Amino acid sequence: MSHTPTNHPLRPLYRVLAGLTGLYVLAFGIVGVIEAAGTDLFGNPSVHALGLRTNMAFAILSVITGVVVLGVTVIGRNMDYLVNQWAGYGFLGVGLIMLALLQTDLNILNFSIATCIVSFVIGLLLLTAALYSKVGSDDDVAAERAFAQRRSHARG
Repeated sequence: MSHTPTNHPLRPLYRVLAGLTGLYVLAFGIVGVIEAAGTDLFGNPSVHALGLRTNMAFAILSVITGVVVLGVTVIGRNMDYLVNQWAGYGFLGVGLIMLALLQTDLNILNFSIATCIVSFVIGLLLLTAALYSKVGSDDDVAAERAFAQRRSHARG
């Protein structure tokens, strides 16, 4: 059984947080596509969007990711829980990989230290939103509470 809370009272707040995060990623991608127009897909031009370095590939990837995060936030029904969780892991992973590759020719997304930090923050925001956005029936909530009570009695 999962330890993720079901029907958390602050679920609407966390959905808004995920939506705003998706909106930021989408806006970054759109501005990046406009600014990086005419450059190489994986080049390292001195193109900035919303204060962060980017290239055409990263901008396009950001547009797609922003649309997906916004879409699942609107749809809900635990699809947002799953997608935000994996998108959060993805942002953390990509930020870590690109941090390791910053000063190499393998920095194909034109990351900088600031871009890595923002990637980590976005990943943590999406993971936090996913943690509290799971929905379920009253039976699911009752089963979760019973499970938690059994665990607390077993410990002490």
